Amino acid sequence: MNNTTSLNWSAFKAALLQNPGLELQFQYAENKWVDASYHITEIKQTPITSVDCGGVMNNWTEVIVQLWEPADGQQERAMKVDKALSIINVVEKLLPLDANATVKIEFGNSEFDTRQMYPNEITVSGDNLLVDLRPDTVQCKAISRGGSCGTTATGEECCTPAIEKSKVELKNLAVAAESCCTPGGGCC
Repeated sequence: MNNTTSLNWSAFKAALLQNPGLELQFQYAENKWVDASYHITEIKQTPITSVDCGGVMNNWTEVIVQLWEPADGQQERAMKVDKALSIINVVEKLLPLDANATVKIEFGNSEFDTRQMYPNEITVSGDNLLVDLRPDTVQCKAISRGGSCGTTATGEECCTPAIEKSKVELKNLAVAAESCCTPGGGCC
């Protein structure tokens, strides 16, 4: 994958291991925080294989940590980092997670559409380990490699500006049809 700002699983887990006694908080938008009653509902690992528009095969792995806010579970303090680590240990006993996999956090609530976001920055603030989440952007891998997005059937690049087509004169076929295709007119 071509995202140079993403954290891999090893770096994400290391940040947690360095701060086991802190409360783990996630910011999903400017001044918007995942409610303190959140749960880590699952951790997924998915290998991605794709062919981009330039005809190049790409492979990477993602580890996706899913957060859920219960509707009625308001509490004042967020999950401690060591509790998150205990969930990770349960997962890793059954599913060895790729240390080099890109980390994404999956979250949504009634005010924010569910999406997968990158941990942009992880900082310590008092008794909190704050994970700032930011969405990914769509990218063209071929262009980012300095190439093109492939070619058309005639060999032209598909991402070049469109050639202006000549204008076609339209004729009013209703008027033309009136003169020859009337009942009894003999055109059929």
